[in-house]
Amino acid sequence: MSTSHLLNVDGVSRRRSGREAVTDVSFSLNRGEVLGLLGVNGAGKSTTLSMLSGALRPDHGRIELDGQDFIAHPALARQLVGWLPESAPLWPELSVEEHLVAFARLRGAARQAARRAAQSIIARLQLGDLRQRLAGVLSQGQRQRLGLACALVHDPALIILDEPANALDPIQAGELRKLIRERAAAGSAVILSTHVLAEVVAVCDRVAILHEGRLRQDAPLRGEQGGTSLEAAFFGIATGTSA
Repeated sequence: MSTSHLLNVDGVSRRRSGREAVTDVSFSLNRGEVLGLLGVNGAGKSTTLSMLSGALRPDHGRIELDGQDFIAHPALARQLVGWLPESAPLWPELSVEEHLVAFARLRGAARQAARRAAQSIIARLQLGDLRQRLAGVLSQGQRQRLGLACALVHDPALIILDEPANALDPIQAGELRKLIRERAAAGSAVILSTHVLAEVVAVCDRVAILHEGRLRQDAPLRGEQGGTSLEAAFFGIATGTSA
């Protein structure tokens, strides 16, 4: 398998709850590329993202990250991957700043470097007013922003976002799209899983559509025409009416 891409996924499968949740999924992702991952509920998106983040091991197949076997070297996930699951994993008794320092330390940063990283992401995501607030008292939207900050605090090469705009207001959602493009321009690869087709059209370079655990489409987006084609492809695959 070629190692010219940041991420290579080759024939990955995983069973969950006695059934095949993901079957023989393969794709690659370059640095600077934003991939939109679409699928109806139960399509296998969360299982796929969990494997790419290192939280789940595939039953079959191979994942390479930056040319290395991701499964054989699980420490790569801590170093190179930033993951925001649909429900951000937060400790209610820690403040926003304490969370970010802790996440940076978990990713391998020394104490002072972790504090600098925390200050940088607080400024970038405009979390200064929440710096000392405990996670347990944050609103849902504030928790989502903190979860995003935790995913980005170590400047990861691969960013995996599962429904990141949940609970964000329109202004914050616009800032999120801007942030994703900035990270891609700086060389990170981004996987964005969402139910909102407009988000994919607005920010992604490519779209991958999962259905019943299989990758049904992987294609570039091309402006408004690409958006129209995407909508037709998504609903055709989801309803079984695609050619």
